[in-house]
Amino acid sequence: MRLTTLPGGASWTHTGVRAGFEVAFFQVLSGGHRLTGHTTAHESSALWSVGYDVSVDRSWTTVAVQASSLTNTGRSEVTLARDDAGRWTVNGEPRPELDGCVDVDFESSAVTNTLPVHRLDFIEGVGVDVPAAFVRAEDLRVERLEQRYTLIDAGPDLMVFHYESSTFEFTCDLRYDSSGLVLEYPGIAIRES
Repeated sequence: MRLTTLPGGASWTHTGVRAGFEVAFFQVLSGGHRLTGHTTAHESSALWSVGYDVSVDRSWTTVAVQASSLTNTGRSEVTLARDDAGRWTVNGEPRPELDGCVDVDFESSAVTNTLPVHRLDFIEGVGVDVPAAFVRAEDLRVERLEQRYTLIDAGPDLMVFHYESSTFEFTCDLRYDSSGLVLEYPGIAIRES
């Protein structure tokens, strides 16, 4: 399936494990794309608000990330960078356990699941491992996330991927629109606009 152009912005209602709302805006840059957004939610007894700014190159490989969070314990910020050799730094400190990760994935966001969909040429029925630098919602802690995407249906207006994360022992089917944005992330978020 050939992806259509991303809209100028999109929004999701977060449901299931959390209640909240996310908005994201997309900008085409000369050297790639920029995804900027914000999620405000509560999960169990935790309240948080996370803002993010993700820059990717023309191949949709994550290059730089800035994020901030606001919780009842205060404000936090984190900066991630990935160099041409695939080495990551978090707040300027090398993080070799993230080597091999090409994408960033925010616990607070439904939008970062678009990165591997734009970056890779999936073949129906063939699973692809796409580990990511995973940013936690409440404290912006960064850890390695093992995940796998398998394209199970590619129609003219809808794609369905089977998603697996061995890190969290979690599986589901993710529905995407023709621009590569998540329409439904079961137990997490539903696209509103």
